[in-house]
Amino acid sequence: SDLRQILATKSVENIQFLPFLTTDANNLSWLGYGCLKGDGTLITVNAIGAALQTLYILVYLYYSPAKRPVLLQVVLLLAVVVTGYGYFAILVDAGTRLTHLGLFCSVFTVTMYLSPLADLVCGARWSWGLPARALPDIGLLQAKVVRSKSTRCLSFPLTVTTFVASSSWTLYGLQLHDPYITV
Repeated sequence: SDLRQILATKSVENIQFLPFLTTDANNLSWLGYGCLKGDGTLITVNAIGAALQTLYILVYLYYSPAKRPVLLQVVLLLAVVVTGYGYFAILVDAGTRLTHLGLFCSVFTVTMYLSPLADLVCGARWSWGLPARALPDIGLLQAKVVRSKSTRCLSFPLTVTTFVASSSWTLYGLQLHDPYITV
């Protein structure tokens, strides 16, 4: 895993930071949804996920030689999360709040999983206003797959695990009749 590699090499070289950050934001969003809905499964899974992702972020920050860009991205994430929680706190009707947060969580999750494909479609990078060296090359793996016309560089266990986890959430959402979890 990336965390094991960082700890073994005491370096973040060739480790993408943005996935840690977006996964943490995703976990925090679903944790909020789970709390509003009173769903123990969502709360437990996403509290553990958010704690682990936060740990990964702290380890990455500790070993990163360029701390400022990493901190800037963390501050941007915190600003988005605080703004989101502020927005959802002012919505008085709990049903509306749950609907808006569920929609946000679904859209964010889909966007998070599709964002690496942006490099394939438009060849552009979303920079958050940061210098290029501060950003991970999100589309590197996808570009390598397209260029080589081979999926050899893809991790089969990771692909299977992602499929199983996504399928599990879809089935859980169907069981609850919750369209936001199903997506």
